[in-house]
Amino acid sequence: MRKAAPDDPVALRSPAMCRFFEAVMRRQMAAGFRAVRILRPGLPDLNGRPAVVFANHPGWWDPVFFIVLQRMLMPAREGYGPIDATALERYGFMRRIGIFGVEQGTPRGAARFLRVGRALLSDPARTIWMTAQGRFADPRERPPAIRPGLAHLMARVPGAVAVPLAMEYPFWSEKRPEALAAFGSPLGDRGSAADWQAALEDGLTATQDRLAQAAMARDPARFTTLLGGKRGVGGVYGAWSRLRAATGARRYDPDHLPERTD
Repeated sequence: MRKAAPDDPVALRSPAMCRFFEAVMRRQMAAGFRAVRILRPGLPDLNGRPAVVFANHPGWWDPVFFIVLQRMLMPAREGYGPIDATALERYGFMRRIGIFGVEQGTPRGAARFLRVGRALLSDPARTIWMTAQGRFADPRERPPAIRPGLAHLMARVPGAVAVPLAMEYPFWSEKRPEALAAFGSPLGDRGSAADWQAALEDGLTATQDRLAQAAMARDPARFTTLLGGKRGVGGVYGAWSRLRAATGARRYDPDHLPERTD
């Protein structure tokens, strides 16, 4: 059997490892959040085109969120994503789930990102997921300041689309936060890298603004719930709530405030 090239994410990717980590990440998100929700209308139609999902970078959970969204919304596609090459050296197993290393801030790293990205996007059954800001940033920061590598990649791959993804982790009324996401309209064929850069920043800004408005409204009916997370507060307060429900002959609801269903 031919050994997989050390820099080829397609050859290194293991479907079995991907399924295993997808299951682990789903359990982690369900335990860490009240719910995982996608703002309606949800994922746009990609029309069978190769795609890059590019997102803001609000927190540690972002790559975990990517894995859950990939599995639940694009199960027929292969997911890939770049990471800092130094970090990948520490977590080598991630090569088996479609992650490829890129040196940050060097010409060699930029060249590798373009080379690997173009190869991945040659197949319409693949999606690249990436935090386009390249650093942690508050979801209210405007403009989102997208690094230029993505624009140069999109300018080199006619027919591929870039899909904005906004993410937030706000607290509503419960002990655990919400994991919220919103997809924007797919962007395609903008021509030059400069034109792509402007379109990418405008698209992500508009998608973040739309998600921010929905997050502030705190209305679950605006979202599709992908995962129902851990409910209740536990401890003494949780036990007292259960006792009150039992002695009052009413149904126990672990939430601090019931969700609106209208």
